[in-house]
Parts: sequence; C-alpha cells; structure tokens
Amino acid sequence: MDRIRNLGFLMKDLSRLWVRYFESNADQIGLTLTQAKVLVFLSRNEGCTQARLAELCDTDPMTLVRVLDRMQKDGFLERRPDPSDRRVYRLFLKPASDSILAEITRIGDRARGEALAGLSTDERTQLVTLLERVHANLLTLVPTASEPARTSAPTHTSARRGRRTSDSTAQRRRKASS
Repeated sequence: MDRIRNLGFLMKDLSRLWVRYFESNADQIGLTLTQAKVLVFLSRNEGCTQARLAELCDTDPMTLVRVLDRMQKDGFLERRPDPSDRRVYRLFLKPASDSILAEITRIGDRARGEALAGLSTDERTQLVTLLERVHANLLTLVPTASEPARTSAPTHTSARRGRRTSDSTAQRRRKASS
C-alpha cells in the first residue's frame, strides 16, 4: 500500500523524464517543447481560440502569444478573426506545419516505443486503459477553466497563474467582515 502513496510523485517524475527525453530528440527539428505542443494540440483542436490553446498546452497566455507570433511568422499557423466576437482570434494550421507534425509524430512514436520497451502489447494496452480511467476520474474532480465548476466542490485553479480559488475569495470576505 505504501507504493500507492507514491502515485503522484511517480506520475510527475514520468512526465518530467518524458519531457526531457522528447526535448532531447526534438532538437533535431529545431522546435521547443512548447512549439511542438502548440502544433500537436492545434492539430487536434483546429479553430480553437488562443485562450483555449493556452489552457490545453498548460502555457501562460502571454507566453503563448509570443510563441504564436513566431510560429505565424514561420508560416506554420494563421490567426483568423472569430466571426461572432471581433476580440477573439481562431487558430488554424497552414500546410507548412504538415512535415513538422509528421516529424513530431515520428519522434513521439520512437520515444514511446523505447519508454515502453519490455512491456507486452497486452501490458501496454492495460497501462493505457488504466491511465485513461485515472484521467477520467481526475477530469470529474478538477474542471478546467472552460468547463463549469461542480457546485458540490470548490473551484480550484492554478495559483501560479495568479488566479484565486473561490474558497480563498470567500475566506477574504469573511475576514473583512469580522
């Protein structure tokens, strides 16, 4: 049972190592991890807003704007005005991104194969199935900014991005009225 207590640490360390390994291979195509994530998430969510892409990439929106500016200049993507809200831009890939996405996929496939070495096909399938179930559980517990918060639980958002939770707002109000 003690091993189960290390689940969060293990998942974080796996993520850290995966990122480092991917980055060491992504140097071949001259992209940063953030740029690679932008292209991959945008390929899966074409037409999304800059705010949504920042959320998907887990990147600060201001940082993402600089990355998008550079990638637009390089011809990988374009911003189009949203037809219903002129303050919002929608993001779309350009054909120049196709070859880069193919390389990202190739690097990811190779890294995945090497990371999962020694696991049978059934074990790989079971691993992914179990992680998908944990992911689904966490999605119900931690809504994203674009999803409505559950009324039975406090809203938790990222403190590192300077946002406060609804609990801390309520606590400040109680202290102020005391």
